Amino acid sequence: MLTVSVADAKARLSRLLDAAAAGEEIVIARHGKPLARLVPIDQGPRRPGALAGKIKFDERFFEPLPDEELDAWNR
Repeated sequence: MLTVSVADAKARLSRLLDAAAAGEEIVIARHGKPLARLVPIDQGPRRPGALAGKIKFDERFFEPLPDEELDAWNR
């Protein structure tokens, strides 16, 4: 894990992004205190239906919106 200052991160952002994309974890610190972590985003394949059965909607979700609310969205 690499730790860099905010100023260093600004100056070397492109290289740090390349390192993160390659799997390295970078911690960005201000005055020696960790503030943020730069990590790669998992680019695994997306599967349709992967959340089937894991998400539940209240029945009201499928009810039509009241006219007043529809009017507010159309402004």
